[in-house]
Amino acid sequence: MIKTKKIIIKGIVQGVGFRSFAHFYALRYNISGYVKNLPDGSVEVVAKGEEKNLKDFIETVTQGPTGALISEIKNEEINENLINFNDFRIER
Repeated sequence: MIKTKKIIIKGIVQGVGFRSFAHFYALRYNISGYVKNLPDGSVEVVAKGEEKNLKDFIETVTQGPTGALISEIKNEEINENLINFNDFRIER
């Protein structure tokens, strides 16, 4: 079953390679969507994929790369019918 999740990750998550880290693992787990920095210093990830792959991706990405210090994670399911991604991209 395909699901879509929106994850907001707070803490020291910008300037540590977080977006590249998420992109690498999205490709590994066959996840589509995007990752972007938010103005408040957090990172937003919207990820769509098979339930098992999505679970593994979220477990990995919410640990973050070396140098990240995560203080809070918000994880919500969103209606995948509203979003159709062809790939996973890093947004500026």
